[in-house]
Amino acid sequence: MKTKAIKPTHLKAQTEKPRVNVVTLGCSKNVYDSEVLMGQLLGNQISVVHEAEQVGKDDIIVINTCGFIDNAKQESIDTILQYSELKEQGKVGRVIVTGCLSERYKPELEAEIPNIDAYFGTNDLPNILSELGANYKYELVGERLLTTPSHFAYFKIAEGCNRPCSFCAIPLMRGKHISKSIEELVKEASHLARNGTRELILIAQDLTYYGLDLYGKRNLDELLRHLSDVEGIEWIRLQYAYPSGFPMEILDVMNERQNICKYLDMPLQHISDNMLKSMRRGITKQKTIDLVSAIRDRVPEIALRTTLICGYPGETVRDFEEMKEWVEDSRFDRLGCFTYSHEEKTHAHTLEDDVPQEVKEQRVEEIMEVQQGISLEKNIEKVGKTFKVLIDKKEGDFFVGRTEYDSPEVDNEVLLHASTNYATVGSFVQAKIERAEDFDLYGQIVK
Repeated sequence: MKTKAIKPTHLKAQTEKPRVNVVTLGCSKNVYDSEVLMGQLLGNQISVVHEAEQVGKDDIIVINTCGFIDNAKQESIDTILQYSELKEQGKVGRVIVTGCLSERYKPELEAEIPNIDAYFGTNDLPNILSELGANYKYELVGERLLTTPSHFAYFKIAEGCNRPCSFCAIPLMRGKHISKSIEELVKEASHLARNGTRELILIAQDLTYYGLDLYGKRNLDELLRHLSDVEGIEWIRLQYAYPSGFPMEILDVMNERQNICKYLDMPLQHISDNMLKSMRRGITKQKTIDLVSAIRDRVPEIALRTTLICGYPGETVRDFEEMKEWVEDSRFDRLGCFTYSHEEKTHAHTLEDDVPQEVKEQRVEEIMEVQQGISLEKNIEKVGKTFKVLIDKKEGDFFVGRTEYDSPEVDNEVLLHASTNYATVGSFVQAKIERAEDFDLYGQIVK
């Protein structure tokens, strides 16, 4: 992956303390962590910016790294090296590294890139603040400096994961599952709503495990009801559900409450029983098929997004063809597919990484080609229909938005030509779809 070009300049700090420039890599959970860090810094009267294109010689750089798969790790390393070199040249001040890569490989990083001022892990927020001359302020819990447009926010309801998936290093980097209390989350949601947030995108390593550690039961349904009651929140979206032990009661809440999007992101990873068993997913092919069917029966309009892995150790041509046929039959609304990454200290690392990289990539292409056709067919079905659309931005000649069936960055967009439509960013409009492509819809705002 390419890293962003940095433009050194001679900016002066806005306060007595040097400016902090936070650079975020990886997933939405890292985005959330960076926003919390920046909120705390701002509460300590420290000037803070996010991924500034121009850096000053006194700036403190905080790099929030990703350590999930090979490409993400390489991007993080490249970014650390880039700022390390700027530090050596006297073009930035101190450089601090935090996040998943630092949690997982701190000794190796300290040995290989020793001129970094400090390395921290994923749960070191008070220590990072201390390093930056700030104090952790409990009264700021729930407050963040958003890096997304203010009308939507990633909303982390839990940290860590208790699942035993063989390929995943997240428990090594994030620890065991820890739920936030309903009271704390409602307070955070209310603060966001007062500041203009209209959409909450619920994230965690595993949303459906929520509450087991705090309340002795899966309690996502109760949390959803409380969040749904927060004045000003018009959409609540669920990402990263786990199929095994799926709490069906959340679907009842989805039907009951208008502001809970009929959308579910549930990574299924594979369908072959051989692969599911080796992946330690705790579910079989038939149970997966039955679950998808039951979810669709309970919420007929639901948009299902899933994620798959190609090239897991031992994946045969038959295993792959079985998955490809299942994708064709299941007709997911949204689908992402990735090549298997052989991660140290995971259970799967004890297996031989025996599928060649070019074969992994070819299989991903085949799956995505199938999904492209499905996406086009499903989008064509939307032509002539009217949808509630949240406007995310104006880009070129278009206002760009999403329906409740689409999450930012990863899903379809609705494009409304600015010459014949007018909207404000962060507003909801009713849009009639006039034309469809594989992953884009084109329409007009209707009264």
